[in-house]
Order: sequence, then structure tokens, then C-alpha cells
Amino acid sequence: MKKPLKQSFSVPFTYSVHFTENVFDIENTLLAKSVMKPQLAKVFFVIDHKVAELHPDLTDKIQKYAQAYKNHFILCALPLIVPGGEEVKNSMQYVEQIIDATNAYGIDRHSFIVAIGGGAVLDMAGFASAIAHRGIRHIRIPTTVLAQNDSGIGIKNSVNAYKKKNFIGTFAPPYAVINDATFLSTLDHRDWRSGISEAIKVALIKDASFFDWIEANSEKLVTRDMDAMQVLIYRCAEMHLEHIGGGDPFEMGSSRPLDFGHWAAHKLEQLTQYSLRHGEAVAIGICLDSTYSHLKGMISQEHLLRIISVFKKLGFTVHIPELSDGNVIKGLDEFREHLGGKLTIMLLDDIGRGIEVHEMDKDLIHRATEMLKIFQQERVNEALK
Repeated sequence: MKKPLKQSFSVPFTYSVHFTENVFDIENTLLAKSVMKPQLAKVFFVIDHKVAELHPDLTDKIQKYAQAYKNHFILCALPLIVPGGEEVKNSMQYVEQIIDATNAYGIDRHSFIVAIGGGAVLDMAGFASAIAHRGIRHIRIPTTVLAQNDSGIGIKNSVNAYKKKNFIGTFAPPYAVINDATFLSTLDHRDWRSGISEAIKVALIKDASFFDWIEANSEKLVTRDMDAMQVLIYRCAEMHLEHIGGGDPFEMGSSRPLDFGHWAAHKLEQLTQYSLRHGEAVAIGICLDSTYSHLKGMISQEHLLRIISVFKKLGFTVHIPELSDGNVIKGLDEFREHLGGKLTIMLLDDIGRGIEVHEMDKDLIHRATEMLKIFQQERVNEALK
């Protein structure tokens, strides 16, 4: 028997997250410089329909920008407008539309697919970019708080299948991310607020001082103070990138610290037919796992009340009827299955310090759920009995 042949290699991944305003103003050279190559590159845009509606001159701006920088890149077709939200991830038809365009317009591996929109559109377009020609350069222009501080700056791309969130996907870093603060000004209040929950998440498991800052600035954040929001987005994005670079970016193990609160959140999204925003579901999931952590004796009553209070000050709901649905518990098995191996859930050992556990007490989850129901009804003293 011949001995096995082995090969080992590593591939460096580098990408930048930029912060700007009015990315398609002619005077703003950031995008043009990002796609400029020795050979003239083709660029194809995919746009979230809600963004297109809120910015009716966007396609015209893109065309004028491309004309102004025609020596930098070629706009190979009019932008493709796709639905926003989970609708765009619930079938393969929009992935196929991008792949069809790749074929029709001769988009190659030296071309760029630029996605403009919320996290779901970025997920879908990133997946299509990753599988066409085994990988086309992909640039993300996130337009929501959630996408600018969390989902849009990571390396995951996916669509939903079999009634499970993110069942089909890839790990493929973007070529670049361009956060344009201008897009945030047109968000409705739910989308403005939703992204804050991901910042609270990363603060709770990694940085107590950041949680203190969010707590102190909750009034500014809920009243749409742009300066405060930019501080939150930058710090959250910074911590997210630090995690990607220093841990297990392709999730080869069973640990997924940045999914604190997500096992329930993903299931709640499905149970509400995605009428619940991802950030809203994450807020409930974080409150559930924080309450569970308190019931396990891991965090104090004082810390739990601070966490619940911050979410409520920001206008989040901490309990919905679907949370008491017996089907929520199925999210634990789906979470384990998604990673493989043993169940690994992030809980809190303190504000700013997460700790992983490998089993969850279903009776205690039920108690935590009931506590949140009472918290939502403002009966705090009763909840703590």
C-alpha cells in the first residue's frame, strides 16, 4: 500500500471596511479606486428594492458615476433590483438571476459584483458571487445599521432552505465593504433600532465598557443621533473584525461566540414567517439567554435588570407569544446541527464576559421565557420572585 500524499497550505485573506458618505458623488473616489485594476474591470450592481424606492435617483447616480470613471471600470448592465428582507433568501431564483447575468454580460473573475442593501440582500448576492466562476470579487455597500456593524462586514453568505435559516451558503470574504452613512438617514425606525441589538450582543460577551457606553447613550441612539450611531457602528464593526481575524473564521469547530442569543432568534424569525426583524429576534434571544444565565447563578439580578432595561429603553420587545411556543426549543437542535458536533451555546458569566456551555436545561429555558413575559408586562418585582 502506498503512503498517503499530503499537502498543506494557507491563503491570506485581506479586506477593508471603509466609512464614508455619499459614495456615488462624483467627488468621492473611494468606489472607483476600489475597483480599479490594470485591466478595465466590469462591474455589476445588485440593489435592494427598498433602497431603490427610498433613493429613486440611485440608478441614475450609479450611471453618472460610471461615466465619470469610465477609465476605471465598465458598468456592464443596468443594476438588478431584487426584493429586500428574508424574501430574497427564501428561494434560489435571485441567486440564479445573478448567475444568469454573469453569463449574459461576460462577468469574469476579474469583474466585481457590488451589492447595495440590507443584510439579506448582501447574503444572497455574496453567495451568488462566491459560486459563479468559483468566485467573483464581491463588494458590499450595506444600507442598514445591522449590515454596517455586523452581517455586512463578515465572511458568511447564504440563502434559506428546508425552512431553516442560512442552510445553503459559503464562507467567502468580500473584496471590500463600503459603509455609507447617508443610507442610514432613510431607514424606518425598526431598521434603525434593529442593528443596535448586535452591538449589545458583542458588548455583553466581549467589552463591558462598550455596554456601559450603549447604556449611557441609549437616549441618543433611540432618538436617531447620527454621531452616536456612527460611534456604535464603528466599534461594533471593529470588534467583529477582530473576532474573525483571531479565532475560527470558517467555523470548523462547534464554537460560535458571536451568535450569542441567536439559537432562539433564528427560530423566532421562522415562527413569525420573518415578520420579526433579525435584530428584533436577536434582542429577544439575548434577553432569553441572559435570563437563563441569571437563573443558573452566572450573572446577578442587578446585571440582568440592566440588560433588560437597556433593550426596553431602546424600544425593543423582550417577549412575543411565539417565544412561549413549544417549537422554539427546536432551535437548539437546529443550532447544533448547523455547526455539527456537540451543542455549544454562549451564555454570560458577567457583563463583558461570555462563557460557553454544552447543554441547556429545558425547564430552565421555560422559566426564563415566563420571566421575560412578566418583564414585558412591566411586572419586574413579580418576575424576580
